[in-house]
Amino acid sequence: MTVKKPKLTLEEIKALSDEILALKEEKNAVLLAHYYQIMPIQGIADRVGDSLGLAKAAKEIKKADLIVFAGVYFMAETAKLLNPETKVLIPNVKASCPLADQCNPELIDSAREKYPDAPVVVYVNTTAETKAHADLTCTSSNAAKIVERLDVPEVIFGPDRNLGFYVQKQLPEVKLHFVPPNGHCYVHKRFDLETILAIKKEHPGAILIAHPECNPDIQEHADFVGSTAKMLRFAEEATEKEIIVATEKGLVDRLSELYSDKQFYLAKNTAICRNMKRITLENLRDALLYEQYEVTIPEAVQINAKKAILRMLELS
Repeated sequence: MTVKKPKLTLEEIKALSDEILALKEEKNAVLLAHYYQIMPIQGIADRVGDSLGLAKAAKEIKKADLIVFAGVYFMAETAKLLNPETKVLIPNVKASCPLADQCNPELIDSAREKYPDAPVVVYVNTTAETKAHADLTCTSSNAAKIVERLDVPEVIFGPDRNLGFYVQKQLPEVKLHFVPPNGHCYVHKRFDLETILAIKKEHPGAILIAHPECNPDIQEHADFVGSTAKMLRFAEEATEKEIIVATEKGLVDRLSELYSDKQFYLAKNTAICRNMKRITLENLRDALLYEQYEVTIPEAVQINAKKAILRMLELS
């Protein structure tokens, strides 16, 4: 039987945060955090963002001795690919991404045999090994732009099928071949239209914003569909004061803190990524203190995976 740890008190959060900030300065470390992290971690990060924003931030890092990534493992791998000479740490090696694990090199190689003229575009939510077998990567912020700029009639695309729907809707002339056929994010799969419509009934003036990893019926009913960074910008500029948010709870927490004049409703109370939440203030402190859980990538994988990421950055 697993014993649930008690929540940290405000005093404990403050003490851990101060310790982390001191260690960052002492060790010349940069802390990158995804929007799905808990707010105390977002609050002490050097940069908070979505996958594209953090990839760009990682590429811009020049003088850090350490990079600590508060996110899931593939994100830390991306930071390492773009900073091969810098030690990159992840506070918990179990912070994996089930979506990333759904697409592997064997699936890509098999798709290439079937569609030899189609370039392979993989979501950045993939392992470094999978990226190394692709032609380039994309994020939810730039997926449609990347596919459009390739200017080809067909593309092998994976692993998120719902992101593929979002791309296909904007580019109906491009045929997408999905690897795997039904890849998905378990968090965004939890949203359902019935629950969202019930929230809208309680708050008739509320609008719906959704991540493209949501199911097509959610996207079709949304007033805006976009990446976490684009959802944040949309919420900032929206004149509406009530907004239903269909993505992981961490973004709702950030929106509520940034724009306290507006009311944000999580589209499903269970939309919490347990993998992202494996990063805690305690293991983040320990990562800095002991410089533990270094991200390493074989050189052969590094070379090709980095090419796929850099090509994405060039086209976006």
